[in-house]
Amino acid sequence: MARQQVMVIGLGRFGSALARELERLGHEVLAVDANEQAVNDIARDVTHAMQLDASDENALRSAGADHFPTAIVAISSKAEPSIFATMVLKRLGVRNVIAKAGDRLHAEILTRVGADRVILPEQETGARLAHSFNVPNVIDYLDVGPSFGIEKVRPPASFVGKALGDLDLKNRLGITPIAIRRGQNVIVNPAREERVADGDELILIGRDDKLEELRG
Repeated sequence: MARQQVMVIGLGRFGSALARELERLGHEVLAVDANEQAVNDIARDVTHAMQLDASDENALRSAGADHFPTAIVAISSKAEPSIFATMVLKRLGVRNVIAKAGDRLHAEILTRVGADRVILPEQETGARLAHSFNVPNVIDYLDVGPSFGIEKVRPPASFVGKALGDLDLKNRLGITPIAIRRGQNVIVNPAREERVADGDELILIGRDDKLEELRG
């Protein structure tokens, strides 16, 4: 992944974790918050950290926000600051503004004022949990469209030792194996001849009802 410059605004638990992980992945991170202690706490873990009011256009311009291709507004506890910050960033010409919302109304307003992507972490996490709740083999789920998702599953015992071509998931259920995680290795777009091993994790994409049918 190419190194990018990213501004993260709002250093609560979500924003701080995000900024640290982006830095760990090799990106150049400017972490911003109005709270001095939050800035001090993260200063050693990111490229730059700065205390400022992100709803103040002059303050963001002075911080060089207009030179960042991506900014992530991680404020959601109060809707007003995140909305103003998003508006200011777009006005400054930031190409890609991602904003965290606390609820659907907040998300709708952020979209209307120019956010290029809005995330609802709590609801997204809840949806993922609902798909894996009380289903021992399902490790994780990602919604990619209406009634359509990507699921990471532990293969049932009946799959172990069989080739993907013999399982024929695509023709039988319309489910496509897109990867296999085997220990620390990931096999992307596995061949039909690839055999499922004990301990593998399968990453599958398909309709929710078909994924559920496979679990059964």
